[in-house]
Amino acid sequence: MKISVVVPAYNEEKLIGKCLESLQNQTEKPFEIIVVDNNSIDKTAAVAKKFGARVIEEKEQGISFARNAGFNVAKSDIIARIDADTIAPVDWIEKIRKDIEVDGYDVVFGPAYYINLPKQIQVSHIPSVIFFETINALWKNHMLLGLNMALTRTAWRKVRKDVCMDNKLVHEDLDIGIHLWKYAKIKFDKSLRVKSSSRRVKSMYWDIEYTHRLFKTLKSHDLIHLPHFHI
Repeated sequence: MKISVVVPAYNEEKLIGKCLESLQNQTEKPFEIIVVDNNSIDKTAAVAKKFGARVIEEKEQGISFARNAGFNVAKSDIIARIDADTIAPVDWIEKIRKDIEVDGYDVVFGPAYYINLPKQIQVSHIPSVIFFETINALWKNHMLLGLNMALTRTAWRKVRKDVCMDNKLVHEDLDIGIHLWKYAKIKFDKSLRVKSSSRRVKSMYWDIEYTHRLFKTLKSHDLIHLPHFHI
């Protein structure tokens, strides 16, 4: 089975080169790398083309629109996704293939650790593992980490018309994971680790906003009931 890799990108000229380099250095090469340029005003597209990626444009702003655009044009039976500020280990594609083609899963995702944080925590994927294992314990199924995931094209086609497109209401990766519960066998592969930029987790505002939108996502799927809160 061939594997396409989708990289949504908005003004990522400073970081996307390392991401694409990590994809080129895989022990098993992807069939194609698709960079979705989501209205960048910097040199994101030029850098992506320099590294041999197929660049497409998505004019509708937002990560969900960029993700969908890439997934919809992918030519392979397996569609992997990684963020532009994220670096894959050399066996990332190889592990994805094994999880899906050999072990029979429809969807796979893994944890991340974040660089440029204090040394005692920057190389730890444990917080990511704890978060997703807690979700699995509570709802008996896995949600996804968008910056480190893959799914079959068949699974994508079953949910693409139903996923929420308003990123102010949901976390798009958690949302797509919940939609996939009805159709897909999902694996959380703890060995499928990537390292990513710490820009997401450096501010208290991010923590508050992330938690707020997490509850919105859960409520939108009727997974929690909070009658005394307006979220």
